[in-house]
Amino acid sequence: MKNITAIIALAGAVVGMIPAAAFAQDDLMSMEGSQLRGEVERRYDAALAMTNNSAIVNANDPRYTWASEAKAQCGIALGFLKSNTKDETSLSKCALAYDMMNREPTPYVAPPPPAPPAPQPEVCNAEAPGLIFFEFDSATPQQDAVETVEYVVENAPTCNWRSFTVVGHADRAGSNAYNIGLSERRAEAIEELMTARGISAGVITTQAQGEESPRVPTADGVRELQNRRVEILVSE
Repeated sequence: MKNITAIIALAGAVVGMIPAAAFAQDDLMSMEGSQLRGEVERRYDAALAMTNNSAIVNANDPRYTWASEAKAQCGIALGFLKSNTKDETSLSKCALAYDMMNREPTPYVAPPPPAPPAPQPEVCNAEAPGLIFFEFDSATPQQDAVETVEYVVENAPTCNWRSFTVVGHADRAGSNAYNIGLSERRAEAIEELMTARGISAGVITTQAQGEESPRVPTADGVRELQNRRVEILVSE
C-alpha cells in the first residue's frame, strides 16, 4: 500500500442506494441451533462456489475477494458453532462479506475534463468528504461506513475527485504498536469497500496513523469513539 500523510473529515448524507437490510449480521445473531448453522453453511457453500467460478476469478472481479473472505469467515463461524458457540465477530464478517460478494461491481467512469470554473454543489466540499467510525478493537465496517463510501463514490464524477487517500486511526487504548496495525486494517477495509464500488485501486492510497493523531485528545488507555476512525481525503 502507498502511504501518504493526510487528515480530513466529512459528514455527508448518502442517496439511498443500499437496502435497509443490506447486511444480515442481526439476522444471523437472532438465529439459533440448526437454523443458524444451515444459514451459515449456505453462505459458506455459495462463497466456495464463487471462488471456483472461472468467470469471476479470471475477470479481476472484486467479488472474488469478498467471496474468499466470506468463505474464510463463515468457515470460522461454523467451527465455533460445532462447539455450540455463536461467535459474533466471525458471524458479522461472514454476513458482510457474503453481502458484498453478491453485489455487481459498479464500473467507475472517469469524469470529463473540467468545465470553466463554476460554483460547485455543497456535496463537493473536498475538506470533509468521508469520516467513518469503528467499534472498539474492530476493523469491521458497519452500515454507516458503506453509506459514507457510497456518498464519496457517487459524488466523485460530479466533484471531479480523481484520487483518494484513506487514513486509519485508533484510540489510545492498547499499545501504539497494536493500534498501528489496527488502524491499517481499518483503512484497508474501507479501501476494499471503495474498490468494490468501482473505484480503481490505482487511485487509492492508504495510511495508518495509529493513536498519534486523535480527533479528541485523551489520556493514554482511554477508549474514545471519535478516535477510532477512518478519514477519506479526495483531490482533483
